[in-house]
Amino acid sequence: MAENQKFNKVVKAIFGVENIEKIPSILPGLTISVFLMLLSIPIADALGKMILKIQGIDPSGKSSPISSVLVAIILGIIVANTFKLSDIFKNGIEFSLTKILRLGIVFVGIKLSINEVLKLGFWGIPIVAIVVFSGLIFIYYVNKVLKLPEKLGTLIAAGTSICGVTAIVSVSPAIKAENKEIAYAVANVTIFGLLAMFLYPYIAKFLFSTSEQIGLFLGTAIHETSQVVGAALTYKEVFSDDEVFKTATVTKLTRNLFLILVVPLLAFFYIANQGNQEKGKINIISLIPTFILGFIGMAILRSIGDISLASGSLALGIFDVNSWKSFVNSIGDVWGSKYLLGTAMAAVGLNTNFSVFKGIGIKPFVIGFVGALFVGIISYIIILILGPFVNL
Repeated sequence: MAENQKFNKVVKAIFGVENIEKIPSILPGLTISVFLMLLSIPIADALGKMILKIQGIDPSGKSSPISSVLVAIILGIIVANTFKLSDIFKNGIEFSLTKILRLGIVFVGIKLSINEVLKLGFWGIPIVAIVVFSGLIFIYYVNKVLKLPEKLGTLIAAGTSICGVTAIVSVSPAIKAENKEIAYAVANVTIFGLLAMFLYPYIAKFLFSTSEQIGLFLGTAIHETSQVVGAALTYKEVFSDDEVFKTATVTKLTRNLFLILVVPLLAFFYIANQGNQEKGKINIISLIPTFILGFIGMAILRSIGDISLASGSLALGIFDVNSWKSFVNSIGDVWGSKYLLGTAMAAVGLNTNFSVFKGIGIKPFVIGFVGALFVGIISYIIILILGPFVNL
């Protein structure tokens, strides 16, 4: 009996289910979610290559500006609304929506490093901070004016201001967002992020006089990391400027690091607004979801590894430069962003019926457009003021 209890604890720790007997019930839904995730990756890559070619960029060896996470959601919605899924898939889809999603967020944390902040320097960090928090506050305000669900506005604000899809999926469980809100927000930041990716390299050339300023603008005004890289590649190949690519990449990675601060803050404010207070005080630590602590822990691990490499030692006493880079990429980009979050987002699609979008209409996209425009304008203004002091 005692051995069974120990075994069940291990099963629960690994699979998130109470005991081994419940594992078969999650397999059908988990399998279809994984299948759609795997299908989304080549589709996203093909679409991304098409977009890069349109811009005159050789797509060989370059990451796709189209997120496979978005494709996974769309595939899930198509399947859910084309076929009537049996109840046999329910447990596995729910497992993907909760356990797989949270594990994916934890893994993504390893992509963030304090070293990137240090590279940007004393003046670069305030630029990123002002853009991020101005965007969050402004979009949240516009959402209230248009009287859309608060959670939807929060997701769009996070995705637009920080790092697109990754921010949305990181914030969504913390504020208990609904599937339709996640789907709307992901579509939102993808559409306007891609639009910015196409336009901003040429607009930035006209607006700014130095490579550092242009890189700062691309890194702060475009949503997704892959979209920033795509825009920076366009600028690099059209205008033959490597410095812009370097600055844009470092700026975007620094911007991503704000997830560590913003996600717990949004979780805190959401739970505080639910009235979960005792004697007028809130225990902040107890209100932070466990997966966010895991996310922060992975970011700390990445930072320690980077710092040890910078000091001439092996990362974590094990990895050299190349093996550390490969390890981080495997955990953060491949397993975290693609496999785990892709599986979770496929489940979001599978759990979303077209009927839930009725009544919301075009307003979320108005918020997304206005928010993206505002972030671009704020980025332009603050870079004109502080950008001349940044020198990577």
